Amino acid sequence: MLFALAVAGCSNALRWVPDYHTVRAGETLYSIAMRYDLDHRQLAAWNNLGDGTYIRNGQKLSLKGPVQGQAARPSTAKPVAAAKEWPAPEWRWPTVGNVAVGFGASPKTESGIRIAGSPAQPIVAAADGEVVYAGAGLPTYGQLLIIKHNDTWLSAYGFNSRLRVAEGALVKSGQHIADMGQTRAGLTRLHFEIRRNGQPVNPQRYLPPR
Repeated sequence: MLFALAVAGCSNALRWVPDYHTVRAGETLYSIAMRYDLDHRQLAAWNNLGDGTYIRNGQKLSLKGPVQGQAARPSTAKPVAAAKEWPAPEWRWPTVGNVAVGFGASPKTESGIRIAGSPAQPIVAAADGEVVYAGAGLPTYGQLLIIKHNDTWLSAYGFNSRLRVAEGALVKSGQHIADMGQTRAGLTRLHFEIRRNGQPVNPQRYLPPR
């Protein structure tokens, strides 16, 4: 993931984010926001995208908001209402297995946890929601799924060997959504994230004890 010049809450690491991102084929507003640890609603508002449903290949998106002193660009998009804080869903573990690397324990888990398992082990949805991204547009995570649970909460599932749901699918908690794959180092792992308003939080604070 590209990194931003902002203090990352869990690790106090400095992250660098460019001023702009050029949309590539297969990317969505959600995958771009996740890449830079941004709230997709904020990213949409900065770029006058409305709900962000339609972005096009080659489009240049601001990642830091309007430049101070510059007038806002004219837009036909509807004003973005103040964000409502939605309650967290009832989370469940996305797969069986031990947490191999905890949240913030290494640079690789500044945004989530790594769960160990076996090849092709089932990955399930951690809560009801809609698949808003399914693909390999973020190479760091291999085959990746992002599920929107409401306007506040997202979950992400990386390193899958096979995706069993497509973008736009409505999924239920516990539904088989992917098969576990491997990291670039050849370790069989699930990279799992929970995000609140675009910012990663420690999943183990929300998942039930086991």
